[in-house]
Amino acid sequence: MPARLIDTPVGPVLIIETAGRLAEIRFAAGTEPDRDDTPLLRRAEHQIAAYFAGTRRRFDLPLAPAPTAFQARVRRAMQAIPYGQTRGYGELAHEAGGAPRAVGQACGANRLPLVVPCHRVVAAGGLGGYSGGKGLATKRFLLALEGAPLPGDKRRVGR
Repeated sequence: MPARLIDTPVGPVLIIETAGRLAEIRFAAGTEPDRDDTPLLRRAEHQIAAYFAGTRRRFDLPLAPAPTAFQARVRRAMQAIPYGQTRGYGELAHEAGGAPRAVGQACGANRLPLVVPCHRVVAAGGLGGYSGGKGLATKRFLLALEGAPLPGDKRRVGR
């Protein structure tokens, strides 16, 4: 599988391609693998850099399918959350046809963080969890980058 390690403000990120689709984004540490050069990996690297520079709000990349139908519905719901906004696990559960805990598990299993913005999903009483990078510190950084309200902010969270 072609892969490319890129530097980001939240640390190194490994982007992986399978069959012409972006298959995985891993918050990575350690040695750099071979820097594969495919059109998709170059495009993904450029779009991720533009996101961190504040000039890209949505990604336009072909994505590998989600592992389950429910995860696909949660993925679509996450991708529909506008840049700079958040949604609760309960709201996504309503949209995806599941329970808030199942949405949390689907967010935790998201193999395409940043591009599929699971960091925009928050708990009713706080941030919730985040399995990428440095956990909640990474989630806070990404939400702050977007200017999104954090739970407890006076600004409105959700729609």
